[in-house]
Amino acid sequence: MRKLAGPLLLVLASSLMMAGCSTKQSDTYVIEDRSPEALYTDARQAMEAGSFSKATKILEALDSRYPFGTYKTQVQLDLIYAYYKLDDTASALANVDRFIRLNPTHKDIDYVYYMRGLINMQADSYLFHDLLSIDRTDRDPENAKAAFKDFEKLVKTFPDSRYAADGRQRMIAIKNRLAEYSLRVAEYYVKIEAWVAAANRAQQIVETYAGTPAVEPALEIMAKSYHELGQETLKQNTLTVLKATYPNNTFSE
Repeated sequence: MRKLAGPLLLVLASSLMMAGCSTKQSDTYVIEDRSPEALYTDARQAMEAGSFSKATKILEALDSRYPFGTYKTQVQLDLIYAYYKLDDTASALANVDRFIRLNPTHKDIDYVYYMRGLINMQADSYLFHDLLSIDRTDRDPENAKAAFKDFEKLVKTFPDSRYAADGRQRMIAIKNRLAEYSLRVAEYYVKIEAWVAAANRAQQIVETYAGTPAVEPALEIMAKSYHELGQETLKQNTLTVLKATYPNNTFSE
């Protein structure tokens, strides 16, 4: 893929920022004093049209004006989704936590845990990195860890949920992402010749993220680190595991 030139990248960034400003300026809605049924219909129509900023304004008005109304739980569920679509992580998570606290046995609680995972997974991504295909697996993985726990809670507590299968697949993707992050850390320790730290981090990958693509290079780092530390027995044990697990591996130290 061709790299974008500096000026083009700046134009792209400016365009997106201007688009964001334009959206904010046009998202001033006057919520009329109407019945909850009419307001909810407006909110649903806005969501179906993809106008999530407008939808959140109406839903927020409904939530505050009719906190005990017929639509109260559905309004809260819709707010979670609308904030998610707006990439408003803080508001989305706040509404998720509120829903779980107030409605712990609701029939759609599995959906709420699923959305919590999606929200944290979304927070782990970064628009410009994805847009420009920039590898940033070295970024802070805290949101990814939170997302993994959310999906894990979903599949363990609600194994028959309609969202469980997708949650399991996302856990695999997140596990790969976390393993890759740890591999980047281990590679950095190798670069600065911090051999004990490199070996420990690589061992953590092997033990914690078994089955991920990061395990093979992690074993190589362990073997190299043990060699540099003069730990020949540990090195040979690691090489034995490496060759047995990855017979086509050509690493040698």
